[in-house]
Amino acid sequence: MAVLILGLFLFLGTHSVSMVRPSLREQLIERLGPTPWQAGYALLSLIGILLVGWGYALAGQAPLVLWMPPAWLFYLNLLLMLPVFTLLFAAYLPGRIQTAVKHPMLLAVKIWAFSHLLVNGALADVLLFGAFLAWAVAERISLRRRAGPPVQGAPAGRLNDAIALIGGLVLYLLFLFWLHDALFGVAPLG
Repeated sequence: MAVLILGLFLFLGTHSVSMVRPSLREQLIERLGPTPWQAGYALLSLIGILLVGWGYALAGQAPLVLWMPPAWLFYLNLLLMLPVFTLLFAAYLPGRIQTAVKHPMLLAVKIWAFSHLLVNGALADVLLFGAFLAWAVAERISLRRRAGPPVQGAPAGRLNDAIALIGGLVLYLLFLFWLHDALFGVAPLG
């Protein structure tokens, strides 16, 4: 469990710099330069997410089950996950979806984490998905008081919402029927 917690601390901690101390990001970019800052940020994030994956896999070898979700929650999970990939695309494709949601990436993380908490009852699941949910909620609250860093994405265009919607649906179906099992060893449809 320690590896999972260390990974979450590194990954979410790296992604919380602006939330905890808004001026620190700009100070580090000014002191180090944009490229070294981005390289360090990316390296810490990569190490963190790799540790999260490894720690989660280790915890899965002897899971401490806190609850067993009822079968109907698996169907609710499938439904809740439907907009997640569209929101991820919309974060980088300026359009009506991005304007309406304001922070589509954070909403995607919140939905993903919440829906996975519903269907996974082991302690490692609560740590993983609960940490991401808590981080996304805290980040969204924090963004009400400060401007977020600029998101590099596609230029604004009339087709961006259609691309986000179609791309999100295709990616959802790929995860549903193949990728989730290939990447994580769990088939959403059993």
